[in-house]
Amino acid sequence: SSPRLCGSLMDPSNLLEVSATGDEGNAPRSAPKMSLPTTIRLVMRSKRLAKRIREKSASRPKPPPSPTLVQTLRAYWNIVTGNWLNVLLVTAPLAVLSYFLGWPKYLTFLFSLLCICPLSWILGQATEELAMHTNQTLGGLLNATFGNAVELIVSILALKSDLLDVVQASLLGSILGNLLLVLGCAFLLGGIRYKVQVFNDVAARTNSSLLLMVVFGVCVPAAFRITSDDETKLLEISRFTAIVLFAIYVLFLIFQLKTHAHLYEEENGESDEEEEPETPSLSVVGALVLLSITTVIVSVEAELLVDSIEATAVDLNLPQRFIGLIILPIVGNVAEHVTAITVARKNKMELALGVAVGSSTQIALSVIPLLVLVAWMMGKPLDLYFKMFETVVLVLAVLVVNSVSGNGQSNWLEGAMLLGAYLIVAVAFFFHP
Repeated sequence: SSPRLCGSLMDPSNLLEVSATGDEGNAPRSAPKMSLPTTIRLVMRSKRLAKRIREKSASRPKPPPSPTLVQTLRAYWNIVTGNWLNVLLVTAPLAVLSYFLGWPKYLTFLFSLLCICPLSWILGQATEELAMHTNQTLGGLLNATFGNAVELIVSILALKSDLLDVVQASLLGSILGNLLLVLGCAFLLGGIRYKVQVFNDVAARTNSSLLLMVVFGVCVPAAFRITSDDETKLLEISRFTAIVLFAIYVLFLIFQLKTHAHLYEEENGESDEEEEPETPSLSVVGALVLLSITTVIVSVEAELLVDSIEATAVDLNLPQRFIGLIILPIVGNVAEHVTAITVARKNKMELALGVAVGSSTQIALSVIPLLVLVAWMMGKPLDLYFKMFETVVLVLAVLVVNSVSGNGQSNWLEGAMLLGAYLIVAVAFFFHP
């Protein structure tokens, strides 16, 4: 307890001496020696551990080798020839020729519109190939982003040409076409083969709620326009509403791909066969090259399409809004229509609803708000006021779809009702001034 003793113990040299001596401080302490059986057990244990590590590394699947140039070109050829719609690719050079040779504008319009059908399908295939190289969340995000790239490109080019009515009409027409025409055909043709078709009612109600939110976001600017003539305030309300709708779309992606992904998993009770996981036929670079080339061609054809809309409406004596609401969505989304009908005939109604109602939700919550914001940056006065007639039609269409899809079951009669509603809308827009 004396200070001198404490000081000597705290001296590092004394501590080293203590640690280097034995109990009596005379001889160094020797390390304990292991017996022979203990040494043998440790060696055997290390060998078993090394064997287990080698087996685990051997069982781990090896990444597939990158495809060669010949394999990539063969994959491109398979994609181009893998769908009967791709026969319409021959109209792509015809559209360019008709534009530069001064053919009638309606021929340029027709050729460019027809070639966009297969191009949109190839764009979807390239996106799926790229998504296979990512995880499920990022792959879903890629599909959601590029799923409506064609509509976005056509609308931006129409914005540059100041065709604001055509932009609004084409987007509204895509929503109505998917909700009434595509879903109606899927319910009708699938219901003819199966008496009752069942799908996930929780996911269907979620999409229905999102569509009602879109209706709310469209009706508020319409109500403001009816009660006020202030165009500046209407534009400000529309831009703020667009920001809110796009934020809801981002939250919906988190809901769909992350927190509640189980609600959107396909349930197929008809077959218990396990499907083999898909393997990509293109590398990341190959998918990006195909995506880039297709996007460039779509941009060129969309430019020709937009440039010929006004002259086509005059030559064929058709209202521009009828062209934007009916003709453009029907022909431009043929690939999605065929996909929805095909999977409905196979009793995969979750996929059919994802193509029809899911595409409408993406257009309403992402494409339309994005275009309002892009027009803001371009100095174009694009708002969310879709005129009173179009707003009423959209509200009625959403209510009808929510009514027939809310119970999680479908039949052919409900499909016939949706198709009847679409025919009424098409005739009304044809005669609407």
